[in-house]
Order: sequence, then structure tokens, then C-alpha cells
Amino acid sequence: GFAYGQRHSVELECRRDVAAALRKKFPQWASRFGEDHLLDLSTLGAISDTALTKSRSIAFAASGLPNTFVPGRNLLFFTFAAAVAYRRGLKNLVGGMCETDYSGYPDCRDDTLKALQIALNLGMDQRFVIHTPLMWIDKAATWTLAQEIGGWPLIETIIEHSHTCYLGDRTKRHAWGYGCGTCPACELRANGYANYLTQTSPTTQSLLVPLGK
Repeated sequence: GFAYGQRHSVELECRRDVAAALRKKFPQWASRFGEDHLLDLSTLGAISDTALTKSRSIAFAASGLPNTFVPGRNLLFFTFAAAVAYRRGLKNLVGGMCETDYSGYPDCRDDTLKALQIALNLGMDQRFVIHTPLMWIDKAATWTLAQEIGGWPLIETIIEHSHTCYLGDRTKRHAWGYGCGTCPACELRANGYANYLTQTSPTTQSLLVPLGK
């Protein structure tokens, strides 16, 4: 986990809940989690001026990017993750970045992460591999992937415990999970879930739709 001075600590709290649910529902995965780390990157929040680190409305900046973009965030995340991996003797770094239906964040682009992989390998004299399994699939396909990997237990874990909402809202329950329902992150997640439902079989829908009541 990364405490980078974000406005809402809810994502750090949900992180613990997701990990606990995965360990409980998928004991065959538990041994692969390893030691947990919460890293203090609060300096990033102190030097950032964004809607995710300051109390302000979500809008587009003069650059054309939404002001939810935190410059350097993913670059720092992977750099610190690589430092931990170096100490553990691990080679594989995994990120959930997606260039298919995202907000235009330049540090989510495939080219950025390929360049970062080269820099990390040169700078640490290692052979890290950055994996981005969601890079070229949309949110509907991401839900489908979750279903294929873990079935209904994983879908339920995502709905009940994961967090997307930029406003940190956990008071409103939707078919796709918790959130304000109106911010760009919620809209993207909601649309992806709706498209996923239209692509699933009637049997799968009979399991999923009742949760939206």
C-alpha cells in the first residue's frame, strides 16, 4: 500500500479488506501474498496540487488532463515496489494500468511502463518484468477476467470490498459496488459492469443482478 497524502484514506482501508477476503475465499492463493508493506510517500501529496490530494472539485486542467492526475505517482509506486522486490529477490511487478478506457493519464500508458522497466533494470542491475494484464482490455472485459479467474467469489469480493470512487464515498451501494455514482471513476466502473452483464450468460446474470437491488 502507498500512503501518498491522498484525500481519502478509504482506499487504504479497503486494501486490507480485499486482501483479507482473498485469503479467506482463496486459500490456495494465500501463501503467495507474502509480507505486507504500507509505504509512506506523503511527500508526493505535499508537492501535488490535484483533486486527489487537495480538497477541490474534479475538473480538467489547462493541459487537457483531469486534475485527478497525480504527476509521478505510478512512476514512484513501481520504483518503490522494485526496491522491495530487489530485497525479496523477486522479478515480477504487476500493475492494473489500462490504456483502453482510462482518463488519459500519461503514466498509465504502455510506452511509459516499458520505458520504466528499462530504467529500473538499468538502475538496479536486475531483470524486472512489469506486467500490465489489463492494459489492452476495457472495464467490461476486466469484470469478465475476474469471473474467469475466481468465479462468483471474486466478483463478490470486488463489488463488496474494492474501491474506485474519487470522492471516497462508501455510503452508496450500487450493483457494481460502493461510490458516489457520478464521478468519472464511478461512471467508468458502472458502465463497464453494465456492459459486462450484457455479455454474460443468463445463468451468470441470475447470480449478479440480485445484488443490485
